[in-house]
Amino acid sequence: MSGASSAVRSLGAALLAAGAALTVTAALADSPSAQEIIAATDRVRNPGEPFRSTVTLTEYVGGSERNHDRLVVFSKEDRATHQFRNLVHYVDPPRDAGKKVLLDGHSLWFFDPASNVSIRISAQQRLIGQAAIGDVLTVNLGVDYTATLTGAETIKDAARADRNCWHLDLKAANDQAVYAHVEYWVEQGTNYPIKGKFYSDSGRLLKILYYRSFAPELGAVRPTEAVIIDAVDTSLATTAAFGDYRSADIPDAWFQRDYLPRLQVQ
Repeated sequence: MSGASSAVRSLGAALLAAGAALTVTAALADSPSAQEIIAATDRVRNPGEPFRSTVTLTEYVGGSERNHDRLVVFSKEDRATHQFRNLVHYVDPPRDAGKKVLLDGHSLWFFDPASNVSIRISAQQRLIGQAAIGDVLTVNLGVDYTATLTGAETIKDAARADRNCWHLDLKAANDQAVYAHVEYWVEQGTNYPIKGKFYSDSGRLLKILYYRSFAPELGAVRPTEAVIIDAVDTSLATTAAFGDYRSADIPDAWFQRDYLPRLQVQ
């Protein structure tokens, strides 16, 4: 009897697994393509017009605040390439006020008004805590990455609530991509970005990011905060609060490296 019961249990488990597999297969068959999902979530994150926003970065160690930065980011999509050009202007702390980072569509430059010199940097250059320069830039993931849909999953968001998501695997499609490999979870139905895992060129997991605090900004509901957690030491975390979104008439000259010494930002 014991052997028969075990066999029945094994058969039941196999049928349940098969049913689950069929459900996932059916869901994927009816899903949009991976690139369509990424394009849709890009539209959630990014306004479709030139804009400025404020990013406040706060570093926490063991739950206690240690450091903060405040930046103003000007973003404008290049209609030919659909990549964004970005100008990051440092506001706070006072020792950094006036410094700038420029992404001109090809290269990333750091400008220090004290020396009046701009130098080339990497998008993975650290700002504070777990936040890198590339984490505050406006980017179109659909341009910088080739996406593969790996499944439909229910995951916990930043508030530990369940979210039904598409799980996507992103591989860098060009040298403008900040990270070589990203895992990304996008909520089904809303196309809200919920979670990301970011990897180094060698395949090492660097950080885990959760989006939260969705609110109306420039005509759409967008995430207004991200929590970035160190992949090795989870007591190290940095929040990025995105606010003060405004449409802006941004001159193309602002995205030229030679113009940085003369650029005055209000």
